[in-house]
Amino acid sequence: MRFVKDKKTAKYAFKQSLPVMAGYLVLGMGFGILLKSKGYHVVWAFFMSLFIYAGSMQYVTVNLLAGGASLISAALMTLMVNARHLFYGISMIERYKNTDPYKPYLIFGLTDETYSLVCSGDVPEGVNENKYFFILTLLNQCYWILGSVAGSLLGSLILFNAAGIEFSMTALFLVVFVNQWKSVKNHTGAIVGVVISVICLFLFGPERFLIPTMSAIVAALTVLKPKLQALETKKEGTENA
Repeated sequence: MRFVKDKKTAKYAFKQSLPVMAGYLVLGMGFGILLKSKGYHVVWAFFMSLFIYAGSMQYVTVNLLAGGASLISAALMTLMVNARHLFYGISMIERYKNTDPYKPYLIFGLTDETYSLVCSGDVPEGVNENKYFFILTLLNQCYWILGSVAGSLLGSLILFNAAGIEFSMTALFLVVFVNQWKSVKNHTGAIVGVVISVICLFLFGPERFLIPTMSAIVAALTVLKPKLQALETKKEGTENA
């Protein structure tokens, strides 16, 4: 029975990870190609994706390595690029509360896309939630590693113009957002996030809007949390009546 449940959990995690696979293989290959163009061996691609695993930060790291940046510069750049993960971490405290022994890896492997999938709703009956979180996170990192290594190996052979390949990340976000929208009935949180993002984009510009946006979203949802919970409880009571 346990084997059947674990198999169901793995199959569900794989199914949920398919949109991320499509994006990570392409983006990972882009990273591998860029790394190869700077003269770094495929081993660098593998270990950077294994130990850093930070998407956009890995792209930045290539230029930091090639430019001989200091440790202080690298640390400050990392903080600026990945500051949004501070907000992700805070919002995951309750969800990851009882996930031992997987918790350390779940914290390490929490990317934007994994976060979106983990928060996309409750898992189906018969699926072990903690194992689902772990398998989903592991699959997503494996996709990234595979794409990075493949891109590095093929870097010297691929001669096409890769301009615009970075849009695949935007497309991936849209797919994950649509799936999350369809999986829940209450869309208040998503609407609040979109509205605040647009407002901050106009106020702060595309280069500086991310951190103000995340701060405002966290503040807004914190204020709205009691009302949202009350609405959810009322809706469940009506459905069960």
